Amino acid sequence: MTLEEFTNEFVSARSQLKSYILRITASIEDTEDIVQDAFIKASLKLDTFRAESTVKTWIFTIASNIAKDNLRAKKRWPEDVTDICREKALANPDYFPEISNIMQTSTQAAFEIKEHITFCLTCISKSLPLEQQLCLLLKEIHDFKVSEIAAILQTNESMIKYYLHASRAKMVHIYEGRCALINKEGTCHQCSELNGIFNPKQNFEVEKNKIEFAKKANDPDRELLLDLRFRIMKEIDPFNSSGSDLQLHHIQHNRDVMENYLEKNDQ
Repeated sequence: MTLEEFTNEFVSARSQLKSYILRITASIEDTEDIVQDAFIKASLKLDTFRAESTVKTWIFTIASNIAKDNLRAKKRWPEDVTDICREKALANPDYFPEISNIMQTSTQAAFEIKEHITFCLTCISKSLPLEQQLCLLLKEIHDFKVSEIAAILQTNESMIKYYLHASRAKMVHIYEGRCALINKEGTCHQCSELNGIFNPKQNFEVEKNKIEFAKKANDPDRELLLDLRFRIMKEIDPFNSSGSDLQLHHIQHNRDVMENYLEKNDQ
């Protein structure tokens, strides 16, 4: 494979790769660095590519290894990350002026319920063990096969199936106890709260019921509801959507809050 051929393949995969790395790291800066490092490392190792997998799988393997090295020593986020970050946002006098400025100056500030669902899933998935989070994103969002994920994470298919089963079960459990959209006893009402801030003239219940996820909220099959969340996440590129500027701001805010929170709780 020539460098030109590889570069074309990398450009084709770059958008998905950036979304994947952002959802692992919750950092725009780290994402840009890891994607660039992956391109450089792969370019220098072209002679080692044996076409035993697709070029895209090989690229994701290299990028995943860099991301794992970056994250291995860091603590996973707690399940109540949204509560912790919400409290910090409310206590920060600069937070809402920043939001207001984005909404007034950006054409990508249409942060509605779908944007929140994918933002929420990004943050909550960081409470999973790292390998489980990677498996979940690779399978449910980026459509890799189990055999391809095993190659990317350099393990066997049995472990990948275990990681997928465990991660899905954990996510269903977290959402069942927290999400007010699917359980009236849920503790998190941030979808409606944020909608009230960003779309004050919009009827939240009307908008909510336009998406299939909300229509199925009373379905007892919680696995189905998780799949519907994944479908929404699949449709939204966090770097290029109608609400990407706000979503990126929220993700970076939560990353900063959690780094400080985990550091303080480590002392």
